[in-house]
Amino acid sequence: MLSGCSNDGDSSRKSVSLTFDKDAYKTKTKTVSTADGEKKVTYRLWEAITYVTKPVDEKYQSLNVMVPVKIGDKEIDASGAPILLDNAIAGYMSSSVTGGSGGGGGAAPSGAPGGGGGMPGGAAPSGGAAAMPSGATAGGAPSGGTQPGAGMTGGGQMVSNGDLALAAGCVIVQPGARGRDNEKNGKYYGKAPAVIVDLKAAVRYIRYNKGRIPGNTDWIVSSGTSAGGAMSALLGASGDSPLYDTQLKEIGAADASDAIFASADWCPITDLDHADMAYEWMYGGAELSGKTVDQTVSKALRSQFAEYQASLNLKGENGFGTLTARNYDAYLLKTYLEPAATKYLKALSDTKRTAYLKEQSWITWSGGKATFEFDDFVTHVGRSKSVPAFDAFNTSAAENIEFGNETTNARHFTLYSLRHATGKSGARLDGDLPEKITLMNPMHFIGQKNAARSKNWWIRVGTSDTATSLTVVGNLAASLKNLGDNVNALMYWDGGHGANEDPDDFIKWIAQITGYGK
Repeated sequence: MLSGCSNDGDSSRKSVSLTFDKDAYKTKTKTVSTADGEKKVTYRLWEAITYVTKPVDEKYQSLNVMVPVKIGDKEIDASGAPILLDNAIAGYMSSSVTGGSGGGGGAAPSGAPGGGGGMPGGAAPSGGAAAMPSGATAGGAPSGGTQPGAGMTGGGQMVSNGDLALAAGCVIVQPGARGRDNEKNGKYYGKAPAVIVDLKAAVRYIRYNKGRIPGNTDWIVSSGTSAGGAMSALLGASGDSPLYDTQLKEIGAADASDAIFASADWCPITDLDHADMAYEWMYGGAELSGKTVDQTVSKALRSQFAEYQASLNLKGENGFGTLTARNYDAYLLKTYLEPAATKYLKALSDTKRTAYLKEQSWITWSGGKATFEFDDFVTHVGRSKSVPAFDAFNTSAAENIEFGNETTNARHFTLYSLRHATGKSGARLDGDLPEKITLMNPMHFIGQKNAARSKNWWIRVGTSDTATSLTVVGNLAASLKNLGDNVNALMYWDGGHGANEDPDDFIKWIAQITGYGK
């Protein structure tokens, strides 16, 4: 048995055991709206279990476990079911299952599966915003957007992935995690890479308790949205990497694997060290509040994107060839955007389709297919962030704060912004940052062909989601397909940040890749 003491700075210290107590549950019921109608689910709930022996703060380093025992009148044995690890991280903020968080992005209320993540509202910080309560309706949702990790059912009710998976007989684990806002006595304790270290520790806890926690520990499926989607992708890409061993040992993580079976990522705010250049490649000429951004800065970043994209040497889908800054617009059109628009328009009635096309006259509808120019599409969606979008010159962006350290709240994490802000052409990033940047980027581990990565991927983003460049999703999907992984990636036409328009298909996908329930 692994055990230790709390390390959160309190004078009272208690022993923490990593052995899951099979009897410490409460029995709950809830009704879930699914594509097959409403289902009453009876489940067992284990609340706020600390998943490391030396927690920095148990409020965040804890998880909930939910196991269905009855669906309708049918008894359920979930001992061999897939396990959905449903994080509620948003904006790289802390996430807690103990009844709240330190500033946003909290998990669903205790006992309510699948909070799903943060929902942007107004001028949301890049990377996400405060969480929307589980079960809330979409009455105030931005156009095209839904509760991240959630989907709409008939009648407009919001249903989370966790709810749907529970109603399908899956085991649900909600992990809390430290975040960029965690601070105590003037010291920050949740900066990068704390969030991914905590999620890995949660996976290790699940695997360590194989046979005690119901469910198949070889079928762990991670899900997350926005910054949570980025962490889900990173969790999938970096399985069992030794680069995290020191940090995991420091918090007393279980001696077990942190590899997962599948990774589901909605609008992942990832590849942060290249996100500014990707954003300018896509949105550099688009207006922000009726004005174009600083074109000198934008063009410099666009030039950097060309170099970065070339360095990846990625092949596009369906024999497209090598993806470059010159042809990426054509690739997005052919692979994602026009198919998304076509699917959307086909689903409309003739009257509604005619009205939509009249309003969006830049789209050509012919032979049951939508076609358009990339520049017209970018004008349609506009841009939502200034320049640079992620490593702000005044270090005000969420990502600047994510890359702070114990004593500094926010720091530059790209040479371009650092040198521009300081006026020093020879300025260098703080010595600890290169490693931390690597530990936060799934593209590094994919590039290294990490053998223990997930081999199954569900990737989604809305076409009107301007929280990051669509090339981020494009590169993530292409890099994984280049390695031969099973990748199910698409874009939702006119979908906003956090959109999840096919949640029932996601649940079916879990059944398909695992073979469970057949």
